Amino acid sequence: MAMTPLRIAVIIGSTREGRAGDRIARWFVDQATSHDDLVVTVVDLGEYDFPASYPAEPTAPIRAFVREVDQAEAFVVITPEYNHSFPAPLKQAIDYAYDEWQAKPVGFVSYGCRSTGRHAVDHLRTVFTALHAMTVRDVVGIDLLAGEPTPQCTDELRRDASVLLDQLRWWGLALRGGRAARPYVS
Repeated sequence: MAMTPLRIAVIIGSTREGRAGDRIARWFVDQATSHDDLVVTVVDLGEYDFPASYPAEPTAPIRAFVREVDQAEAFVVITPEYNHSFPAPLKQAIDYAYDEWQAKPVGFVSYGCRSTGRHAVDHLRTVFTALHAMTVRDVVGIDLLAGEPTPQCTDELRRDASVLLDQLRWWGLALRGGRAARPYVS
């Protein structure tokens, strides 16, 4: 019996002009789409016209983003590290959804100068734990001082991406089965 492919949303967490996140996301999506058992969707926060402050009623862009989160079974957050944390627009977007994150795995591709974005990931793990999401252990960390990943990037980065995808696939399928057998209650 063929397994339904796991639906992964790759979320580009930076909205800055000149960001590296979109190029890093393209590299990661290339790694992920080589797996037949994954369906990858890119969710670029730069394409959403979110309001400056949290509205009393969700706007159309908020509803569209929440729909993307709801439809995904697993997530990879592409995040820069700004001032030892992740960007504010990413936190704003994460907060627009709640139940839609629950009992789903989240992985991270982080980037920064020297730190490879690890501080941002540490903060995001706390946020996603509060949302009842399962963060996977391994991370793809990119030091921008060494350059952005390319198709000819190091074996280490490709191996890190493969490990992240393996963990995300395992947790994604396990949690899919768990949600089907018993609805998650928080």
